[in-house]
Amino acid sequence: MKIYTKTGDDGSTGLFYGGRVGKDSAQPKAYGAVDEAQAAIGLARAAAENVELKQMLTLICRDLYVAMAELATLTENRHKLVPETSLVTEAMVQNLETSIDDVSSLFEAPTEFTIPGETEISARLDWARVIVRRSERESIDVCDPESQVLPYLNRLSDLLWTLARWQEGGSLLSRNQ
Repeated sequence: MKIYTKTGDDGSTGLFYGGRVGKDSAQPKAYGAVDEAQAAIGLARAAAENVELKQMLTLICRDLYVAMAELATLTENRHKLVPETSLVTEAMVQNLETSIDDVSSLFEAPTEFTIPGETEISARLDWARVIVRRSERESIDVCDPESQVLPYLNRLSDLLWTLARWQEGGSLLSRNQ
């Protein structure tokens, strides 16, 4: 099987469960932005030395495939989506909230604006965070009213901020040793 199909040479792209749209339409812009966010998270994952952080970022990358599948599906095919495989669920959003709470307990939150770049890994996490924010904005016009993609992306940006602050070395655990 060849990687190229030539079906997109006319400026269109196929959607999940069928249908074609222009590559410059809202759906490819939305799932393309999520794809870019996933790649940025992959860059952070590659630089991470903390095993727990690497595992968390791997799970997030897998979740983003679910979000991309949902964003790449026409409304009339939404009923074909499978929860947590091609449809983002409330449980996925709640898992992010739990992670934010767990990681937040590991450091003292800054009391003023943070400047990215304290460490390489925190800078990569901050970069991924702003791409997730953009993907959230790109997804607004695409999401079905019942969709959990927007809450998921919103929480994900919060989690990435939290992970970046944790990785800057401000851990309460390291201060108390």
